[in-house]
Amino acid sequence: MDFNSTVKGSLLEGFYPEGWDFKKIDEICSNPPEKVFERQAFWNEKFEPQMCDNVAEFDVKMGHEIANEIKKARERNEEIAFILPVGPMGMYKWAVYFLKQWNVCCSHVHCFNMDEWADGEGNTITGEASFQTTMENAFYNPLGELTVPKSQRNFATKDNLPSYPEKILGLKARGVKLVLVYGIGRMCHIAFWEPQFGSEFASDEEWLKQPYRIGAKLHPLTIEQNAITSFRSRTSMVPCRANTIGPGLMFKADYAIGGADGVFSRGMQWQGMSFWMTLRYAPSRFVTSSFIPTIPGKLFFLKELAGPLCPDVN
Repeated sequence: MDFNSTVKGSLLEGFYPEGWDFKKIDEICSNPPEKVFERQAFWNEKFEPQMCDNVAEFDVKMGHEIANEIKKARERNEEIAFILPVGPMGMYKWAVYFLKQWNVCCSHVHCFNMDEWADGEGNTITGEASFQTTMENAFYNPLGELTVPKSQRNFATKDNLPSYPEKILGLKARGVKLVLVYGIGRMCHIAFWEPQFGSEFASDEEWLKQPYRIGAKLHPLTIEQNAITSFRSRTSMVPCRANTIGPGLMFKADYAIGGADGVFSRGMQWQGMSFWMTLRYAPSRFVTSSFIPTIPGKLFFLKELAGPLCPDVN
């Protein structure tokens, strides 16, 4: 008795994206942990999963990877552009630490925050709960005199997000390296580009052209994920919409730095299925993160997420 044998006629029939094949998902999640590094035909030859034993190691390695990209660009006397998330967050403390230790000025860095809480018209949240405030407090302000110039920081407001395509593609056109930094959502979203959006397009190719969305409707499980991980279980505080960057910009990245750290205490977790789907589902517009392995880069993950993904029988 399982999901597939009991879903018909239940409240979950039709709840998940139409493109989600739960038989395939179950087979993917049945892989033993030692197979997590087994390369797939659709992976970019320079895509590498990187296992971390604990959150402390995870935060340091992600922070170092971001800081090192900034440092290498400075040494080459080149500009560099980042698409940045608010989460995972521990990486920013270490990115700041390394940049300050190395005394690397970030005047050559262009940053684009990938999303922001919003209403149906794209008006964005303000104050402590906003991604802009969180980003400023975690990364820009602690860098002090070394920080990214304000004119080169971009946030996903309804006025500024539509300028992202011209700005990002313009930077790439003059040879600037674009780095995507990301986390993976419970629904396999990157930024807030949700998997149910796939139903709106006739092909993956059409889907891949979409640059952004204003006031995007979030999947119910995305709301619950954020209630648990960011709002201390208080669903009533989580906005149901967001402004978000889309695959037409995210997947133009030359390099990607990803993180999956969704574990709790007492052996519980929320991200193992999403992590395995990212690695094994194969590119599909119904699983946004399935395109991640097609980009050169590193996906840092906590060892526990590799599984085995099975019930706790202890």
